[in-house]
Amino acid sequence: MSESQANAPKDSQPQAQAVASRTASAQPPGDTLVNFFQNLDDYTPTIPDAVTSYYLGKAGFETDDPRIIRLVSLAAQKFVSDVANDALQHCRSRGAGQSSKKSGKEKKYTLTVEDLREALIEYGIHLKKPHYFT
Repeated sequence: MSESQANAPKDSQPQAQAVASRTASAQPPGDTLVNFFQNLDDYTPTIPDAVTSYYLGKAGFETDDPRIIRLVSLAAQKFVSDVANDALQHCRSRGAGQSSKKSGKEKKYTLTVEDLREALIEYGIHLKKPHYFT
């Protein structure tokens, strides 16, 4: 045992061995990316490729590679999912102080513009509620 290992805290030795074994068994980053792109060939995102292609073209981005289009679709799907989840958390926190008359049933939540606005502010998007004329 070396002098630096003898002076090191006992807790750090198992952690260092665990990190070393994980990095030795991990794939190189290039292989992981290649596997990810190969899996995109078989993946069908929620947002159709035609819709993503349309909006990419409208923004000035053109590509013939369907994997790039699916990658953008997957990123958009993740963003929408994160915003919806954050809006749900805002709805839950807003309703946490209220007593529920339905004690045995699962509570249903409604997505409101106020909850959506609060969730979007976290992502730097400011939503203004339009004025409705009656």
